[in-house]
Amino acid sequence: MTNNLTQTNTDFFLDKIENLVKFAVKEGATQAQIYILNSDDFSVEIRNGKIEELNKSISANLALKILVDDKVATASTSDFQISTIEYLIKNAIKRAVYSEPDEFSRLSDFVTNEFNPEELEIYDNEIENLTSDYKINQAIELEKIAMSDKRIKLSDGSFFGTNISEVFVANSNNLLGSFKSSSIGAGVHLHSGDDDNMIEDGYWFNAVNLNKMMSIEEIAKKAIYRVTRLTGARKIPSMDLPVIFEAGVASSLFGFFAACISGSNIYMKRSFLADKLNQQIANNNLNIIDNGRLKGAVGSIPFDSDGVPTKINKIVENGILKNYLLGTYSARKLSLKSTGNASGPTNFIVQNGPFTQSELIKSIDKGLLITSTIGQGTDTTTGDISKGTFGLMIENGELTYPVSEITFSGNLGTILNSIEMIANDAEQNRSIKSPSIKISNISISGR
Repeated sequence: MTNNLTQTNTDFFLDKIENLVKFAVKEGATQAQIYILNSDDFSVEIRNGKIEELNKSISANLALKILVDDKVATASTSDFQISTIEYLIKNAIKRAVYSEPDEFSRLSDFVTNEFNPEELEIYDNEIENLTSDYKINQAIELEKIAMSDKRIKLSDGSFFGTNISEVFVANSNNLLGSFKSSSIGAGVHLHSGDDDNMIEDGYWFNAVNLNKMMSIEEIAKKAIYRVTRLTGARKIPSMDLPVIFEAGVASSLFGFFAACISGSNIYMKRSFLADKLNQQIANNNLNIIDNGRLKGAVGSIPFDSDGVPTKINKIVENGILKNYLLGTYSARKLSLKSTGNASGPTNFIVQNGPFTQSELIKSIDKGLLITSTIGQGTDTTTGDISKGTFGLMIENGELTYPVSEITFSGNLGTILNSIEMIANDAEQNRSIKSPSIKISNISISGR
């Protein structure tokens, strides 16, 4: 064995970590797994036409999991010298003996090594070939285009970034796999209005393939629209109103929902949805899937951090909670099966409804289109949510004036059961994908 774990090609690299797993078993490990993430990141932030921050990093990290009779020890390193890794393995074996046994920590049962990551279309070498100058110039031009609109007063900055990642995994249950992925993203954040009533908003876009990336001209156009439509925003009195969560805000809401059904929160009883499997938890018009196999999508991966293949999981079907998001450990704690979500949600997709956003707006006599929120304000244990809110007032089925300095408060369980209409405008550039949704009634705190 060479004295340095260097990659010449994927097969050679996998052979090396497979041998290291065999070394661990020979040294006394009952089970062993090695997981490696290599990452090449580039990001640039531009403000007022100048580089405010530029980051270029190439990193490699090896994570080691050792079991000795259900006793677990872990270790990690960025030093890929074979002697260092072997030392870590031996040390982890010694440490494992002194830990408490945990039968749920055993490695995932073997499923397959036929992952076929190429079928997912999540790596594009055109992204890897982009020059630093190109990326910097794209960020500069993005801000320049946005600031050319006279209604824009200030720039909070533009950004442009790329990532190339490669994952390798091997374990003593005969798992051996790898995949390479890419991503590209850009966005800009802007201010409009005047000093006494300054409004800020923006727009960003992500993709895994260069030919699916939105042009900087279109990103700038969307950012300008989002911030200028709120110019002159004012407070409204506190009241209960029907609201529409615009697609981006709805996606954030369902990101909170995904956290509420994550395996760790469920088995630790830190979610209001614990023990709710196969129960009605939402209006019957709500359907959600988690699809790690969606071609060319930002959340797609062939397998999770346990090495379990991803798949299409029904999460909510006609308002009934069908699955939690489970890795191997949480699944065993709950006497269930892994859903391939040890790495979290993949492409968490709220199914489009039959309506346009305009039809949702027309259905409301007096209400609010929520366009953005600020703050955290969420509690998985209770499902309570409270966030600062910006939006547009709806009167007689039409958008009238912008509003700000208000807060919406509610409970996620109540919100899910109050979904009256679902639009068909889900954005595809994020891993949590939701269309706009209309909620029958929510508490708004204003002046």
